[in-house]
Amino acid sequence: MADLTRWSAGIEGNFALHKAVSEVLPEGTEIVSAESCGTSSWTKTAKLSVILPSGTSKRYFLKCISGPGARALVEGEYHSASAIEVVVPGLVPKPAGWGQYNDGKSQVHFYLGDFHDMDLAVAPEPGELMSQIAELHQKGRSPNGMFGFPVPTVLGKFERTVTWEKSWAKAFARQLEDVIRYDNETNGSWPEYDAACRQLIDVVVPQLLGALQSEGRELKPAMIHGDLWENNVGIDMDTGKTIVFDPGSTYAHNEMEFGTWRCSWAFHFNSPVYMRLYQRHIEPSEPVEEWDDRNRLYSIHPYLNDSAGHPGSVSRQIAYNDMLYLCEKYGPLESLGKYDRSKDISVTGAYVPFTIHQLEQADNV
Repeated sequence: MADLTRWSAGIEGNFALHKAVSEVLPEGTEIVSAESCGTSSWTKTAKLSVILPSGTSKRYFLKCISGPGARALVEGEYHSASAIEVVVPGLVPKPAGWGQYNDGKSQVHFYLGDFHDMDLAVAPEPGELMSQIAELHQKGRSPNGMFGFPVPTVLGKFERTVTWEKSWAKAFARQLEDVIRYDNETNGSWPEYDAACRQLIDVVVPQLLGALQSEGRELKPAMIHGDLWENNVGIDMDTGKTIVFDPGSTYAHNEMEFGTWRCSWAFHFNSPVYMRLYQRHIEPSEPVEEWDDRNRLYSIHPYLNDSAGHPGSVSRQIAYNDMLYLCEKYGPLESLGKYDRSKDISVTGAYVPFTIHQLEQADNV
């Protein structure tokens, strides 16, 4: 049996590299250096500089993670990026592979892809980005015509359940149930909130999303990036092209992609120019007049994911207020709390910055 605690020797840099990583690279590749690189809440990351068998220099981006959901994160990202690369080449860093090793203390899973030196501060050019996202949604079609994905994918630390559904309302309700459970595991039960969640899933979702596939309407599953927000988009410093990264894809209603753009941490994508240019390529689904309500519903998922990943954040309260708005409109229930317009960020324009806490890089990752 191979030794699973093998470490590469004779390379420069401050990032200890397991030989399992080099086995993903083309045979005969020489690794020159491995340097800690980037900021991540859940993973440890590095830039690898290598010389390929052809003699060409190349750089790779390495992401390492251990613990629950580690395999789903790297395998899901690999399959997501591979699928996106096929549909819109160059939109995501090209994936190289994924794998695992034991660092002597725990099982570590890793993802490897092309490295891009990116500017993450500048706003992406709206026309270019929205044309590419629309192309992804139009050409990225489900292999079986159903909503779902072949492998689990991860958003932050949340693992998206793998199921295939013909009904989008059922598919989204299942995702919502999962993220509500994830939030409750972190923040505890809250009776008023639990009641709103139940009404949302049992009444609002079937009515609001069921309309997309009723009265003869057809809804084709579209491949979405799945975690498309400002900190997952950059401008390549060498080419000037827009790059999106960290996908956690699924085949879904295309409008789900933009739920996070409504959230309190949005700072570029809350500008209406992005959606206006996207809708030149893909018009809102029917019923068009319910587009904003669907967008509000889709924003609840990233809010609760953020709440679960960052206990004590305001995201749970914002999501709860949005639930009450939707329940009052699509499933009134006298026993529920009341929607508060003064807490609705789509009305107030409140901005809450999203904080990423950098994991400390250890000698052995």
